[in-house]
Amino acid sequence: MSAGPLLEVSGLRKTYPGVVANDDVSFSVGPGEVHALLGENGAGKSTLVKMVYGLVRPDEGRMTFAGQPYAPSSPHEARSTGVAMVFQHFSLFEALDVAENVALGMETPPPMRTLAASIREVSETYGLPLDPSRLVGDLSAGERQRVEIIRCLLQDPKLLIMDEPTSVLTPQEVGILFDTLRKLQSEGTSILYISHKLEEIRSLCQGATVLRLGRVVGSCDPREKSARELAELMVGTELTAPAVRAGAPGPVALKVDKLSVASPSEFGTALREVSFEVREGEILGIGGVAGNGQDELLGALSGEIGTAPGAVALKGRDIGALGPNARRRLGLLAAPEERLGHAAAPDMSLVENGVLSAWVRKDLVSRGFVDWKRARRYAEEVIAAFDVRTPGPDNAARSLSGGNLQKFVVGREILQKPEVLVINQPTWGVDASAAAAIRQALLDLAGEGAAVVVISQDLDELMEIAGRFAALNEGRLSAARLTEALTMEEIGLMMGGAHGMEVAHV
Repeated sequence: MSAGPLLEVSGLRKTYPGVVANDDVSFSVGPGEVHALLGENGAGKSTLVKMVYGLVRPDEGRMTFAGQPYAPSSPHEARSTGVAMVFQHFSLFEALDVAENVALGMETPPPMRTLAASIREVSETYGLPLDPSRLVGDLSAGERQRVEIIRCLLQDPKLLIMDEPTSVLTPQEVGILFDTLRKLQSEGTSILYISHKLEEIRSLCQGATVLRLGRVVGSCDPREKSARELAELMVGTELTAPAVRAGAPGPVALKVDKLSVASPSEFGTALREVSFEVREGEILGIGGVAGNGQDELLGALSGEIGTAPGAVALKGRDIGALGPNARRRLGLLAAPEERLGHAAAPDMSLVENGVLSAWVRKDLVSRGFVDWKRARRYAEEVIAAFDVRTPGPDNAARSLSGGNLQKFVVGREILQKPEVLVINQPTWGVDASAAAAIRQALLDLAGEGAAVVVISQDLDELMEIAGRFAALNEGRLSAARLTEALTMEEIGLMMGGAHGMEVAHV
C-alpha cells in the first residue's frame, strides 16, 4: 500500500439544477484511518460519498486511490478497486435468507454452501454472529446491519464507507459495531464515517472534514474537540440546549387501554395489551430497538390500523373506530418514521405534501377543490418556521435532503396545533442544529398544552425532552417511569423486556 493517503480527493464539484451539492471539496483518508465527514443536512456529505463509490460522476476535480488515478463509473468499478459502502437504508429482501441476500450483492457468488461457510467464518472473526440460513424478515435492525457489513467484508475492502451506521442500533449493538470497526482498522482497513452522533465521532475517528453548504470549512482531530465544538463547527454558530417549560401536566389527553393489534406486515410485530396515558402539557417517551412494534403503535394511534372499541380514547372520547382524517379533525395528529413514501409522497411538491396532511385542520379544501393559494402559503410557512433548505415550495419532496424533508414533515404537523401529537423518530438522520430545533418545537408544543408521544431509538433524545419513559419490546409496553429517576442500566433492562420492573403509572 502507498505510504501516502489511501484516498485523496481534490477539487470535487457537483451541481444539480438550482443546487451546488459540492464545491471545490478536497480531503484525504490515510491507510488504517477512521475519518469522519461532518456537516448539517444538505451540506453535501451524501453526494460526496456517492462520487467516491461511483454512484455519481463529479463535474470537476479528481481522486486518487492508493496513489493511482481513481474515477469510478459505477459501484462495481469502485468495489473492484477496494471500496465498499454500507448505506443508511438497508437494501435487503425480507423474504430471502441471509446467504441469499449476500449472494445478490456479489458479482460472481460461490455455491451457497461455500458462501454460508464464509459468512459464518467472517461473522465469527469480526464479532458479528449471524446465521446464514435465517430469513432477513426475522432479523432485528442490528442483525440486518450485520448482513450489510458482512456483505462488504467478503469483498476484503481497503476503504469502507459507512453512512449513519448506528441510527437503528441499541447501545449494546453500537459497542459491538465499534469493536468490529476497530478490528478492521487494526488490520489496515480505512473507514470513511458519516454520523450525526458526535460523541461517536469523538470516540471512533482520528480525523474529520467539516462541510457546510457543499464546501469544506474546516478539518480537525475530533478527539481534541468536544461534541458541542464539533456541532458549532458544522453550523457556524453557537448552539443552545432546548429549554424545558416547567409546569404540572393537565388532564389526561390520550388514554390507551389494552391495545392489541396484528401487524399489517408479515414481518411486523403485533401489539399485545399496550396501555398508557399522556396528559396535556406532557411528553411521554417510548424507546425500544427497531422492529418491536413502533410502526404498529403509530399506525394504531393515527387510525391507519383499525383498533377495537375502547382501546384508544382522546380526552375521554372513544376514537377506536375512527380513521386518520376523523382523528385529525379531533386533534390527534401523527408523523411516521418513514418520511419518504409514508410521511411524504416523493414526486409531489411540498405544497401538495402539505395538503395531504393539513387539509383537514387548515381548511385547504373547499367543496372538493384545493385552495392552492392557501396551500402554498401554508407550505411557505412551514419552510420558514422550520428552516427547510429548499429552492421553493414547488420542489418535489424527493429533491430535499433527508434532514430537510424531516423538518418539513415535523413542521407540517406541529403548525396544525395538535391536541395530541404522536411522532416516530423525530430527529432520525438530522444534524445537531436541526435536531435541537425539532426537540425545542416539541417542548414548545407541550408547553402550550398539547400531549406529545415521542417514539424514538435515540435514548439521549428521550432523556432530554420526555418527562416519563416506557420501553416497547416484542409488542409489549413497560409501565412508564419518570425519566429523572432512571439509570441507563434500568433503561437497557426495560428495552430488553424486563417487564418485571413494571410499576404503576406515575
